[in-house]
Amino acid sequence: MLIDIKHHRLSVTRQCELLGLPRSSWYYAGADEEDDYNLALMRLVDRQYTQTPFYGVRKMTEMLRRCGHEVNAKRIRRLMRVMGLEVIYPKPRTSLKNQANPVYPYLLKNLVIDRPDQVWATDITYIPLRRGWVYVVAVMDWFSRYVLSWEMSNTLDSSFCVDALRRALELGTPQIFNSDQGSQFTSEAFTGVLKDAGIRISMDGVGRAYDNIFVERLWRSLKYEAVYLHDYETVPEARRGVGGWFEFYDHRRPHQSLSYQTPAEAYGMGDGVGSGTGIGAITPAIAPVALRAPCAMAGVSTERMDPP
Repeated sequence: MLIDIKHHRLSVTRQCELLGLPRSSWYYAGADEEDDYNLALMRLVDRQYTQTPFYGVRKMTEMLRRCGHEVNAKRIRRLMRVMGLEVIYPKPRTSLKNQANPVYPYLLKNLVIDRPDQVWATDITYIPLRRGWVYVVAVMDWFSRYVLSWEMSNTLDSSFCVDALRRALELGTPQIFNSDQGSQFTSEAFTGVLKDAGIRISMDGVGRAYDNIFVERLWRSLKYEAVYLHDYETVPEARRGVGGWFEFYDHRRPHQSLSYQTPAEAYGMGDGVGSGTGIGAITPAIAPVALRAPCAMAGVSTERMDPP
């Protein structure tokens, strides 16, 4: 058991090192960071963003007001920043970009991708919990859509992204690695691993989510096929559910664009039967948090919760 760092000088990072655990294996739900009303708003924003990633703060605020929520743009801007959400159209700057880190050019324009391990890509998404949230990062092979690795964390630091990258590199080495310009991916800790492996680094244009379209589609499928159906309550429950869905996606979900092969088959991982926990790891659905009054955001019926 890890020690409560509030009463001990030994950091969680050092404790994980001594126990032989990755830093990203230590989580908490962050329930005290936002009140129940803000958590409910974040769940609505996440659903709307999944369907309309081109909605900025003003449109998102207006949609919430139409649902009966008395919110202002300042609150929604802050919540979207906490969630790590950025609008897909270009704008002067992004909240998650670290200006001190180098940015690399986008290398995939007009590139013909015709084999596994030619291009890998990565991205982060927000996963709502009953009383908190976590973030998930995935590393995907573009040609096969195979998810090589993924990791979960309660913070947006770079350590869990580096963990996922290192595990993916145990399976192969791409020629090009593509990401957005988020501080996690421009950090020396992350780009250093790529440079040491002799991998060319590519980064999306500012605000251009569709430069990384296959990972964006992955998140949309994950949200609609697992996260929104099961309303995860705890981090371990979310980890089991998300892990089960990735296993299903890689090994049991044929893609029309792959001539109805699974991503694992297209990547060359065998007959498509996974060695992990499979779809059975996804937990039974849990009734969603009750709100009051119908809302049409993203076609989802919800009810409004009075602000505190």
